[in-house]
Amino acid sequence: MKFNTKTIHGGQHNVDPAYGSVMPPIYQTSTYSQTTPGGHKGFEYSRSGNPTRAALESNLASIENGEYGLAFGSGLAAIDAVIKLLNPGDEVISTNDLYGGSYRLFTKIFEGFGIKFHFVGMSNAANIENFINDKTKLIWVETPTNPMMNIIDIKAAASIAKKHNVLLAVDNTFATPYLQTPLDLGADIVMHSATKYLGGHSDVVMGALIVKDQELAKKLYFIQNASGAICGPQDSFLVLRGIKTLHIRMQRHCENGKAIAKYLASNPKIEKVYWPGFEDHPNHDIAKEQMKDFGGMISFVTKGNNYNDAIKIVEKLKVFTLAESLGGVESLAGHPASMTHASIPKEEREKTGVVDSLIRLSVGIEDAFDLIEDLKQAIG
Repeated sequence: MKFNTKTIHGGQHNVDPAYGSVMPPIYQTSTYSQTTPGGHKGFEYSRSGNPTRAALESNLASIENGEYGLAFGSGLAAIDAVIKLLNPGDEVISTNDLYGGSYRLFTKIFEGFGIKFHFVGMSNAANIENFINDKTKLIWVETPTNPMMNIIDIKAAASIAKKHNVLLAVDNTFATPYLQTPLDLGADIVMHSATKYLGGHSDVVMGALIVKDQELAKKLYFIQNASGAICGPQDSFLVLRGIKTLHIRMQRHCENGKAIAKYLASNPKIEKVYWPGFEDHPNHDIAKEQMKDFGGMISFVTKGNNYNDAIKIVEKLKVFTLAESLGGVESLAGHPASMTHASIPKEEREKTGVVDSLIRLSVGIEDAFDLIEDLKQAIG
């Protein structure tokens, strides 16, 4: 199947066997009857497995070209499961420009259990190898990164990981499998905050993992069941429904993102625009090679780098909504320094470019003209 067909049919049974339902039903149940101990139809307790969640997990595996999908109660719950593959004394190499929630989980929770994290610039993937030692067990990559839109060469990172027998996990939230499929580029684990583009409608919180290797899948399924951070059947239904329009939504996100990035770059009050589609964007050539298009996520800095100026802009927006999160059909604006990345110390976030005047846009699927007019009136 081609991708556009997979979003609708991938990993799915065309009709539900009970009544012929075209859409997978919401199995709102905690448990399942058994004819004899262990005699059931594949499901015994909904933490361990639920038919609606199973349908979603099959679809997740299909669209990422994996074999096994796992759905969790949030993106952070999915990341939590990956780090639980490790033991005290193990080390992780992570990109230094990453989602603040990931940074907080790594440093405030798992460092306390004896896992060491190195936060490293990965624009030149060869830099990763400088931090690998015999305790390194995992490389954690975001690309494009949040919120600087830095591009990391997944193929190069995978080559390094395989050379040293280290797992490579890629947070594919910003790109989605519409734009890139990290497993095809050599990654071992793909992670999504399915809250974002996969759900697509800002009405659900969920995380996902997709892998190809059976042994790795078994370990993660065990962690999923043992730790219990699963999503419910209603949320599974919503994300499965969201994925069915992922391809057409992402096409419009990309079209609008391009138009707005070009407008911002031409505005004399804007100092810098971060969008992978620009030829002068760092690693633009890698983005062009590993991505189908350049996405709808954009960050920009106003001239003078004034905190108050940035706050005034986001407060004046009318079509864009000032809110956490991203990836919905509606356009959102955020101020990373005080919102998504507030958990990262100022001196650390500024090293990666998250300065006080940085504004991040999640460009939705409204009419691009209206979005540009909104930015014009807000910037002044």
